This record gives sequence, structure tokens and C-alpha cells, in this order.
Amino acid sequence: MTRVACLGAGYFAQFHIEAWQRLTGAELVGVSDLNPRLVEALDIPGFGDLGTMLRVAKPDIVDLIIPPHAQARAIRTCLAAGVQAIICQKPFCQDVDEAVNITAEAQATGIPLIIHENFRWQPWYRSLKAALDTGRIGELHQITFRFRTGDGQGPDAYADRQPAFRDMERLLIRETGVHWVDTFRFLLGRPLAVYAELRQMNPVLMGEDAGIIIFDHDGGGYPVRAIFDGNRLLDHATENPRLTFGELYAEGTEGTITLSGDGALRLRRFGHSEADTLLPARGYKGFAGDCVYALQNHVLNALKTGAPLENTAADYLEVLEIEAAIYASASEHRKVAL
Repeated sequence: MTRVACLGAGYFAQFHIEAWQRLTGAELVGVSDLNPRLVEALDIPGFGDLGTMLRVAKPDIVDLIIPPHAQARAIRTCLAAGVQAIICQKPFCQDVDEAVNITAEAQATGIPLIIHENFRWQPWYRSLKAALDTGRIGELHQITFRFRTGDGQGPDAYADRQPAFRDMERLLIRETGVHWVDTFRFLLGRPLAVYAELRQMNPVLMGEDAGIIIFDHDGGGYPVRAIFDGNRLLDHATENPRLTFGELYAEGTEGTITLSGDGALRLRRFGHSEADTLLPARGYKGFAGDCVYALQNHVLNALKTGAPLENTAADYLEVLEIEAAIYASASEHRKVAL
């Protein structure tokens, strides 16, 4: 049984904790948070600080569900304790330099450091990847994702669920859009260049909440474009806007695959109006297609079998590079090569 401990018991930690409790082969042996009331509300051994939890609970895996400013110190503490692996939530570290340094320190110990970037683990993206790899829509020309959460209107936007959003100087891309930076990498590989236009639509926020990013990819001899079209003030047709967070279109020479807000993936062949279902809509446990569970299960299995890990910190540095290029493009009004 792999022993797991979580640092952080805030809003999103509930999805990590619930998923660990469902995972066969994992035992959740501790949770620590600076707010003792959050820990006391859980039926899990609670600790006032990370050092005590490491010493008493002796976890194999530490899951860091904490903001960027606290990550480097926590990672170093876990490395010094000699844990088997560390999972760290995104955004990863305060800036690229800090992320590079802490990644190098982890690599020097041989302890895997994995970034909890879970959207590539949503079932519709795994199914879409398989369809693209097997040529189901011929030559892929464009993938478009329309991000429409509908949760950003008015003077009280985010105040109840995630109030930290209101004070983030960089919101849409650093906090949320990076999910699709990584997902597009998963589907298409590393982009060649990016162009971005970002806007602040709700004046109560410090950061941007709308924008369009164009990613240039190499389709193996022909250009492929990926577009992230995001606006947190607008919605899409769904009962749960936080299931898929929007709608996607993958368009190729032999057909189009669409992702709807209910999580269904459908293939319409070129020249036809009807569509075949690749992945039906259904109810999911956990967050957004149970992607937190899927990521944690991947880490658990990889550590047991020696299989390659996805989104190690060393690999995830590429996401931070692309994120920096997006903000540079928006600021300088130009396409930025990578």
C-alpha cells in the first residue's frame, strides 16, 4: 500500500483527497494546512505543518496542493525527507527561474517531481488523441477550443469559490489557459510559435479574463493551427459548465470531431451532416471527467511498474516557456517564435 499525504486543504484539495480515498493501492495517511479548521473538518489524520507530517505519517508520495509562492520550500522539505515522489499543483512555482532551479534540485536527488496538470487526463482528450493518431479525420488542419465558464460576471465574481482569482495579475492564461497549453502539446506536440491578444473584461479583477491565442504547429510537413478562444464572462450549452469548460472542434480533411459541454465526443465525416459518437456523455465522479483521479492513478501505477511518467517537472518547463511567450506576444503585439 502506497502511503500518501496532502499539503493543503483549500478549495481544490477536496478533489485530490476524494480521489486518493478511492484509489486502490493508496492510503491517505495525513493532511496538513495552515488553517486548522480545514484539517479538522476531514476524517483524516491532521498535522499543523509539513515537517511533522513527514516525520510522523512517513508518506511515500506527497501531494502539494498549495499556491506557487509556497511550493519551492515545500518541495525542498520533501526532497530532504527522501520521499518516493512529489506531485505539485499548477501554476508551478512563482516564475520560470524558480521552476528551473527546483526542477534541477529534484533531478539531482532522483526523486520524481510531477506537476498536477490534469486536463490532458480528461477522457475526451484521451479519446481525441487516439482518434487523431489513427487518422480518423484525415489531415488535421485546426483545433479550436472555446473556453466559456460563465462564472466571471459582476462585482462578486469568484468571491465565493476562488477569491484569489480576483487579485491575480495574470489570470486567464497562468491560472486556467495553461491547461490547454499542455493539452495542445499532448495532442499536437510542441508549438512552433504563438500569437496572443488578451483583455480584461471585468474591472473588479486585476488580471485578464478573456483572450485569443493562436498556436502554430507542424503537422508533419503542413501547418496545423490550434486556437484557444477564452472568455470567462460567457457560457456554453451545458448543465455543468465546469465539466468540459467549453466546446472543441478538431477539423480535418476527412471529418470533424466535436466536444460538447456534456462531455460527448462526436465525429462527423466530411460532406455529411450526421455524426457518430466516439465517446458518449455520462456522469463522472470527481472533477471534470474524473481527471484528478486519472492523473493520480497514472502516477501510482508508474511508480509501481516503472512506466514513463507524464508531466514531470522537467517536461512541464516547456509549458512555462510557452506561457511566457503568450504574455510577451500580448504585450508586444507580435507573434513569438518558440
